[in-house]
Amino acid sequence: MDTSTAPRIAIIGAGPGGLICARILQRRGISATVYDLDASGAARDQGGTLDMHPDSGQNALREAGLLDEFLALARPEGRQMRLVGRDGRVLFDAVPPETATEDGNPEIDRGQLRALLLNSLEPDTVRWSHKLTHVEPLAEGVHRLHFADGSTAEADLVVGADGAWSKVRRLLSDATPVYTGVTFVEAGLDQADIRHPALAALTGDGTMMALDDNRGFVAQRNSRRHVRVYIGMRTDENWHRNAGIDLADVGAVREALLKEFTGWSPELLRFITATDTGYTNRPLYALPVPHTWQHTPGLTLLGDAAHLMSPFSGMGANLAMLDGADLARALVGSSSIEEAVRAYEHLLLPRSIEAAEGAAEGIAGAFAPDSAAQTLAHMTQNH
Repeated sequence: MDTSTAPRIAIIGAGPGGLICARILQRRGISATVYDLDASGAARDQGGTLDMHPDSGQNALREAGLLDEFLALARPEGRQMRLVGRDGRVLFDAVPPETATEDGNPEIDRGQLRALLLNSLEPDTVRWSHKLTHVEPLAEGVHRLHFADGSTAEADLVVGADGAWSKVRRLLSDATPVYTGVTFVEAGLDQADIRHPALAALTGDGTMMALDDNRGFVAQRNSRRHVRVYIGMRTDENWHRNAGIDLADVGAVREALLKEFTGWSPELLRFITATDTGYTNRPLYALPVPHTWQHTPGLTLLGDAAHLMSPFSGMGANLAMLDGADLARALVGSSSIEEAVRAYEHLLLPRSIEAAEGAAEGIAGAFAPDSAAQTLAHMTQNH
């Protein structure tokens, strides 16, 4: 792309996809501004751990010149996958190699990945405390961004990297996220190896899953000896309201969860009762499949804004980063923004449909009456 005219590129959302796009553009001499509603990069918890796939997440990090720094931070042992029965017996255990290699899927905390990407950007690339309220079309391909603090900005390309409830998507698609039928209640164990050694040992170095009869536990090893726990249920989206439970009432939530898991191993039930972080209700949503849109000059989407799917694909962050890298590569290699975005969307849409279909199948199998047998068969086949 001819950079002499300095195209105005606005990326909405400082997640992995938006940040990797900005980083690659800057390495190629193209400026981009990232707008995010958070007050700073450390304003809130970024969530659990991610495995970076060689052909997507690591591909993007290599293009960004950050692969070596990622491998230095990553946890290859975090690839361990363990399946446990509702009685607490280990049914399957896949232990990975001990060293990080580019052909594996090493794990990294979301917060560590975001910090790596933020630190790679030029100063003032990210404009914090900029909550987008709406996007106003102006001339062909030009849009004005309106923020909650009353400020505005104009852009020749607006990239919607603003997640599940994207404001940018509203100009391209009528689609809205739909409840998958599954809710996670998040809990956490601090200093797990010291404070909760039995649960830490059951979790292992990576991810432990115990899934059966539309319910389950997913425990993930994070850095700094933290174990993040997702207590999953196929249930009504408003399960707590229907039961008259205030989510702020820790005791009431605990009793409701224990009732849901009646008959499960006492050891697994301690993932509910031993939490150090309370409980956070996280209903899971997904965009309809397929999700496509009519090409519109000056606008495009990446990551969850384009293809929100359940976490049972293992592809969400990896696809977002590949999206960001592919969009940046298209902008660098094309003669115009219009040409670049068309080329990018030609890549994005087919692969996101395939991944979203896989994610829908994954969550359906993980939270089904026979999920224990389905999951064991899947793990045995793929390891």
